[in-house]
Amino acid sequence: MTHSEIETQFSAIDRRAFLSGSARTGLAAGAIATSSSLWPSLASANDGKTPKRVLLRSSWQTVNIGDIAHTPGVLSILRKHLPEVEVTLWPSNVDNGVEELLRKEFPKLKIAKPRSEELKRAFQECDFLLHGSGAAIVAERDLERWREETGKPYGIYGITFPMKKSSATTARNEEAMARSVEVLNHARFVFFRDSKSLELAKSLGASAPVMEFGPDGAFACDLRDEPAADRFLAENRLEPQKFLCCIPRLRYTPYWTIKPNVKFDPIKHARNEAMKEHDHAQLREAIVQVARETDHKVLVCPEDRTQMAVGKEMLIDRLPKDVLSRVVWRPNYWLTGEAVSVYMKSAGLFGNEMHSPIMCIGHGIPAIVCRFEEQTSKGYMWEDIGLGDWLFDLDSDTDRNRIVPTVLQMANDLDAAKARADEARRFVEKRQRETMAVLRKELASVS
Repeated sequence: MTHSEIETQFSAIDRRAFLSGSARTGLAAGAIATSSSLWPSLASANDGKTPKRVLLRSSWQTVNIGDIAHTPGVLSILRKHLPEVEVTLWPSNVDNGVEELLRKEFPKLKIAKPRSEELKRAFQECDFLLHGSGAAIVAERDLERWREETGKPYGIYGITFPMKKSSATTARNEEAMARSVEVLNHARFVFFRDSKSLELAKSLGASAPVMEFGPDGAFACDLRDEPAADRFLAENRLEPQKFLCCIPRLRYTPYWTIKPNVKFDPIKHARNEAMKEHDHAQLREAIVQVARETDHKVLVCPEDRTQMAVGKEMLIDRLPKDVLSRVVWRPNYWLTGEAVSVYMKSAGLFGNEMHSPIMCIGHGIPAIVCRFEEQTSKGYMWEDIGLGDWLFDLDSDTDRNRIVPTVLQMANDLDAAKARADEARRFVEKRQRETMAVLRKELASVS
């Protein structure tokens, strides 16, 4: 089955039935019922003995608040549902103040950085490796290393499984995909953050014992920085519940503008230049209409370090003069705690990114997602959690034409929008509970 055929198949899924837990298309048959039934009957993972130890492979980079959010999100889920388990984080990167944030929020957390003595000890002491949420099997080679060196089990939590990664301009070859499928097959469980990834993996022969839809860990990110958020709102005259957030994004993140070790990519740059007006015109018009027709302001803010400049060029600098007084541009990057605190004080969010909407829905804040082909299938998780009419494909003229009226509807009927966001949040939390039941069972089986 080709990827396009898979996408066609999934467009017909009854997402309303999925939200209620009755649909089975796109999930392993009976997956929700099976996971749910595990929870009440499982004994404590440690049974009064030495606590079970989990090595969490996560924290991919710190230039994007979404990549930061994966880790505290999964840690929060573990803390809530498996409080007796000891967790060690194996990060790729926790610089720019992220390590301090994690240690403050999770004081019992151990951190084993690459090539450290702590990591060697974690390989010896930990019972299970959990690969955190990401755009793919981000640490594929590390899972292979864990299996080869320890023989201990691992699981994969909340990933997209794409033919073409979001950072690539070409699809992966058959050999690379077959290697990834082999890694999936050796996992005790794999939770995919969108159903299209699940179906693609199954079509390629993936057959882990448990393969289900499992929400991105960032839904549970609860980092806060209320003082910073309050200062920012006061300085910019933004009143709680009286502003919407808007996030710009280019087709490919121009990492060469912020990372000295990343070379300029002419192919990605050309694609960005060709599509940037197309991808931001509807966001700009939504800002204009919100400013003119409602009593809300709009905050143009970033999810990664490249997006302040994109927001200035593609949104702020091209707005009519009469609306500028009702629009705020954030010129500097922020960390996840401040961003979450601001989002929670907003009336909602719209834009071309994924993880800020995820963090909003995780707190019951309405969020509209605009996606495009280069973002892989991750955006379709909005259909999986019952928010399909808040998902727009910028490569579809029909979808693009619905963006502005949907943003206005969200702004004008906030109570209804919040009710829908809260329903999605409850579904996500149900799945989090069920996925942790699966992990609890695996830990209980480790001798």
